[in-house]
Amino acid sequence: MFDREFTLDHLKRILAEGSGVDDGVDLDADILDTEFEQLGYDSLAMLETASRVEREFGVSLDDSTLTEALTPRAFITAVNAGVPARTA
Repeated sequence: MFDREFTLDHLKRILAEGSGVDDGVDLDADILDTEFEQLGYDSLAMLETASRVEREFGVSLDDSTLTEALTPRAFITAVNAGVPARTA
């Protein structure tokens, strides 16, 4: 179960593991506001990413997350909005 904030580092790892990284794309650059399409991730890659996030972090993402969260910043915000509150 996910018990901390979902971060850019989490997203970069999941993107790289699930869909790889296109030549010429540097995920360590300032990518927060770069659209996923520009980073080489199409809708299928984002479906895979969302599925991995749901399984690994125990969140439920609706379809609108994938159509509306076009950048890493927006996706991270959407995931964190769905993270259950941590219980002691």
